[in-house]
Amino acid sequence: MDPGWFVASVRPLLEAKDAAALLSYLKRHWTPEQITSLLACPDHDARKVAALALALVGGKCCIPDLALRLRDPDALTNEMAEHALWSIWFRCGTPSANADLARGAQCLSERDFDCALEHFGRAIAACPDFAEAYNQRAIARYLLEDYEACMRDCLQAIALMPCHFGAWAGLGHCHAHFGRMEEALGCYEKALEIDPHLSCVKQAVDELKRKLCRPA
Repeated sequence: MDPGWFVASVRPLLEAKDAAALLSYLKRHWTPEQITSLLACPDHDARKVAALALALVGGKCCIPDLALRLRDPDALTNEMAEHALWSIWFRCGTPSANADLARGAQCLSERDFDCALEHFGRAIAACPDFAEAYNQRAIARYLLEDYEACMRDCLQAIALMPCHFGAWAGLGHCHAHFGRMEEALGCYEKALEIDPHLSCVKQAVDELKRKLCRPA
């Protein structure tokens, strides 16, 4: 697929900010695999537009290539790739599991933790290999200061989705809470290995290295 032609064909819909029309257009004309192939092309405009498109139509098959773009030399491509990964992670379950995950995330944003845990548990029961459901439940459990349970969910999310930088960072937070600084540093560095642009994780690494008398 010609990268320049792809960008030119979707630009009017991007400029119109018509997400519904863009989604329909992408589904009619390209497969996720075709769009994913553009992520490695030398045209940075095509890479960032492809990443943006995959946020709408991408699936599990796109995740490894998107994860590589987290280290893209173009900053906007990094941002689009991260957004696409989160979007795909949230729809990697069955339809019912995806719906429960979305409801749980809304409850979490409202700090209704019991509601959030209930929906995340339903999502996991419906789809036991749903990495993001474990990650979101880990966040809820961390906010409830249930750190051991949070760690179990982070580890499960990582087992299912090894490139999940959010779960690696969450695991690091738990180790740091328990004073296991070496383990926390290792988790944070793994998160940054996947996504070097996590500013809060970078700060945590710098702080831990000072405490451990490590060179920055």
